[in-house]
Amino acid sequence: MKRIGLLTSGGDCQALNAAMRGVVKGMSESTSELEVYGFLNGYKGLIYGNYKLLTSADFSGILTKGGTIIGSSRQPFKLMRTPDEKGLDKVEAMKQNYYKLNLDCLVILGGNGTQKTANLLREEGLHIIHLPKTIDNDIYGTDVTFGFQSAINIACDAIDCIHTTAASHDRVFIVEVMGHKVGWLTLYAGMASGADIILLPEIPYDIDKVIDGIEKRKAAGKGFTILAVAEGAISKKDAKLSKKELKKKMEQYKYPSVSYEIADLINKKTGIEVRVTVPGHTQRGGSPCPYDRVLCTRLGAEAARSIMDEEYGCMIAMVNGKVKRVPLGEVAGKLKMVNPDSQIIKQAKYVGISFGD
Repeated sequence: MKRIGLLTSGGDCQALNAAMRGVVKGMSESTSELEVYGFLNGYKGLIYGNYKLLTSADFSGILTKGGTIIGSSRQPFKLMRTPDEKGLDKVEAMKQNYYKLNLDCLVILGGNGTQKTANLLREEGLHIIHLPKTIDNDIYGTDVTFGFQSAINIACDAIDCIHTTAASHDRVFIVEVMGHKVGWLTLYAGMASGADIILLPEIPYDIDKVIDGIEKRKAAGKGFTILAVAEGAISKKDAKLSKKELKKKMEQYKYPSVSYEIADLINKKTGIEVRVTVPGHTQRGGSPCPYDRVLCTRLGAEAARSIMDEEYGCMIAMVNGKVKRVPLGEVAGKLKMVNPDSQIIKQAKYVGISFGD
């Protein structure tokens, strides 16, 4: 008998169900005796013992279903060692619930914060496998995370739609793209949809250079400009501030987000009216794209093989087109950021895309 637990933590994405399906189908092909427990609403379920026994019927028809059938929530890693309001030791509670069910392995699907807690549980002696989920694509040690391509498609569609109205009215539009502290999603969606200016957290922008890009297009007879702006984009001026100084500035911040600040600065300096569009959480929603469905099936199958091989404490990663088992201790807590000197950035600049630097 094999007993495994499944847990999805952090922000959701389109392909969580597809990944869990891959794990369970892979396990079902390997053993006829299998029990699968789903912990509800992320680490909360593991902490407070909220779980349910899942059957094969639960994993039927979910390959194309977005979200997660067992729910998710955010549990900050930095608070995991802090007792809850009733004094409960969260780490000890998670361990007790793991042992209570006599689990062979706990498969955890999530992003960076989720991964750090997964590694903590590994260090505490639990058998853990991590599957890298995030639309941000910022997990170190894997070339791609599931959810990323699906989010690219949605962000790209949003920018494509803005193109027609921007061209019709000769307007400047900003489309704000998710991505937390990194610019992968904005970079790929911006390039794929023909954005003229792409602003990323990794490449601090100069607002005057951004305006130069707009004016250059106008001089060339192109009346509209599309800016793809990452939610974590930062100016060169702000990038020089200390964490304390930046925090103080943000406490007095009057804009809903950086895109509105950029729009206001462009308007004040040039008189040009700028419209802002924020697709927001639509980028997490809907069905997973075909690429993510295949990726999750492959990752899930390898997770199942790893369990059968009794090789734990790893992240199932995609490296150079191949699925690999990467030790959790080597990657947990590390962030994969866009390299400003990378080939893709140089190629984008070569075709005329401005990064405001």
